[in-house]
This record gives sequence, C-alpha cells and structure tokens, in this order.
Amino acid sequence: MREIYILDKIFQEKDFTHANKPLAKGEYENCVFNNSNFSGNDLSEFKFIDCTFNGCNLSLVKLNNTVLRDVKFNKCKMAGIGFDVSSDFGLSFTFDGCILNNSSFYKTMIKKTDFQNSQLKEVDFTETDLTDSVFDKCDLAQAVFDHTILTGADFRTSYNYSIDPGNNKIKKAKFSIYGIQGLLGKYDIVIEK
Repeated sequence: MREIYILDKIFQEKDFTHANKPLAKGEYENCVFNNSNFSGNDLSEFKFIDCTFNGCNLSLVKLNNTVLRDVKFNKCKMAGIGFDVSSDFGLSFTFDGCILNNSSFYKTMIKKTDFQNSQLKEVDFTETDLTDSVFDKCDLAQAVFDHTILTGADFRTSYNYSIDPGNNKIKKAKFSIYGIQGLLGKYDIVIEK
C-alpha cells in the first residue's frame, strides 16, 4: 500500500481509535490536529513534520521509527509513550500543558526541548541528552534522571524532581533555591527555610 502525503490540513475533532477509522499511514507536513483521539494507535513509521497537536489524546500510541520533526504538542494527554523508539533523525518537539506521565525518552538526543506546564511523573530520562532544555512549571515526581546530560538545563520553576548531581551532568544547569531538596535528597538531610 502506498503511503500518502498530506500538506497544510486541519483535522478537527477526529476519532482515530481502533473502533473508528485510523489515521492513514504517511507523511503529514504543516498539519494541525485539534481535539482528536489517537489513544492506543500504532503510528509507527509515520512522519510528522512541522505539525501541531492541540488537545489531543495520544496516550499509549506506538511510535516505532516515527519521524517527529518540529512538532508542537499543546494540552495533550500523552501518557505511556515510548519516544525512545521513534526515529532520531531530526527528532525535535515542544510540550505545553501536556500529561506525559510514564513515558520514556531513554537515550534520546533532545537538546533544547521545551517542557512547559506539563506533568512528567515517572518519566524515564535515563541517558537522555537534555542540554539547554527548559522545564518550566513542570511536575517531575519520580522522573528518572540517570546518566542524563542536563548541561545548561533550566529547572528553576519546576518541582518534585530528584536529581543526583554525582550521577548526571548538570554543569551550568539552573535550579531555584526552593528546589535544592531535589538535588540533595539522597543525603537524607533536613533543609529548612
């Protein structure tokens, strides 16, 4: 079956779940998906370039070799997604107001990624390169940072993170005084205001 190419199309309130018609496999460039449901879909080997997803449910979608280049996710539910299996060629995206709980970015190179006002609970950032990334007002409860490159990353307005400075590269990373417990948690010390 031939893959399709879609340019400059707006998809409004579509239900692409298995019970309905799934999104046709292909390349989507400069497309907008508004309030659409992709929950549980297999989007493997799709290409999304300069696309925007607004208010979509993408929980548990499969992204094997999926191209995500300059993609914006706004107010999307994206729990349980394995971004670590998507195509690493040109991998770049931003997240604003999204729920990314239990997702994985294991070993991805996503420098300068913006995470704004998002829930990142129990997200796996093991061996991820997050150089110069911004975590603005994000909940990072139980997120895993293990051998993660956080050089120049900004955590000043985020909370609930636990990052071991001895196990991650944090040179020039930015933290607020209120988040200091997230850097010293392993020492089981009491910090008072």
